[in-house]
Amino acid sequence: MVLRNIGRRPGRSTMAILGVACAEAMLITGTFALDSMDRMLEVQFERVQREDVLVTFVEPVSNASRYAVARLPGVLYHEPVRFVPARLRFGPHSRQLAITGTLPDAQLSRIVDASLREVTPAPEGLVLSSMLAQELGVKVGDQVTVEVLEGARPVRSVVVSHLVDDFMGISAYMDQRALHRMLRESRVLSGATLVVDPRQEGELYRHLKTLPAVAGVTVKRAAVENFQRTLAENMGIMITFNVLFALIIAVGVVYNGARISLSERARELASLRVMGFTRGEISSILLGELGLTTLAAMPVGLVLGYGLAGLTAKAFSNELYRFPLVLSAQTALFAVLIIGVATVASGLLVRRRLDHLDLVAVLKTRE
Repeated sequence: MVLRNIGRRPGRSTMAILGVACAEAMLITGTFALDSMDRMLEVQFERVQREDVLVTFVEPVSNASRYAVARLPGVLYHEPVRFVPARLRFGPHSRQLAITGTLPDAQLSRIVDASLREVTPAPEGLVLSSMLAQELGVKVGDQVTVEVLEGARPVRSVVVSHLVDDFMGISAYMDQRALHRMLRESRVLSGATLVVDPRQEGELYRHLKTLPAVAGVTVKRAAVENFQRTLAENMGIMITFNVLFALIIAVGVVYNGARISLSERARELASLRVMGFTRGEISSILLGELGLTTLAAMPVGLVLGYGLAGLTAKAFSNELYRFPLVLSAQTALFAVLIIGVATVASGLLVRRRLDHLDLVAVLKTRE
């Protein structure tokens, strides 16, 4: 009768499972951002922007300037880029940005979507970020009005040929040759992407500072460091609070459930001690249920955490960056480990009370 009565708490066990699962889900939601940031940086700065340095000019220059760029100190490889400021219109919606002219065989500045597939612009079409397309309300095949904001300021209608799910910013791309034809211009360039010999970086930067035609220099390494530092500060706070709240919830649920179970079953457990059961054996009865509850909560927490991480990634998506939903095995293992540690700590506290159980006083208590 005593052993049969132990463990009959289906309602409370369900609540304990849900509580532990929610704590684990909070941990996953708080830490998945690190995996997402790593994936975002990998795609953006290793697959999309592969250059070391981006040099932009004050105004478009002739194609002959490529040879001057090639002779700069430390330049190992370079590709021309063309940026055209424009206003895109579709119905009542409009957005001002720079259209980037890309080369079909570009190696340094490429268009790569979230599935790591490289996109090549059609000979006469526009490639838009999905975020930009959503803002304008366009889809593939729609005609977009392009109002150029430099030179003769022509107005053209261009078909949207592709939409790309990118991770950072909102962008519009065209084949560089098609962009030249649309503007009825010769092969001019707005800047250049460079691969630089690290041993000559300092000399290159000093030389670029002396050139009046250079409007700006963007060093990818510095951009990545600034981006990581900015996000790390914000994410560090979020992750710290999520971990603390998850620990409080896990310890509170597990310890509270174990305390209640011990109070309800103190007479049965004391009876077992009197019958000859050791402290370890009666502890295994009570704490074994605690362990089974935690194990049952683990897969539920992983599923809840994945869903909450997806909602969080969607909620934080904006024009500056979009977090991909990436959940690594390390993140899941970290959440499981933290919940396991919290459960063990709660179990040790309950075991301490169980070891000091007053058998005589408990057995004298009326049911």
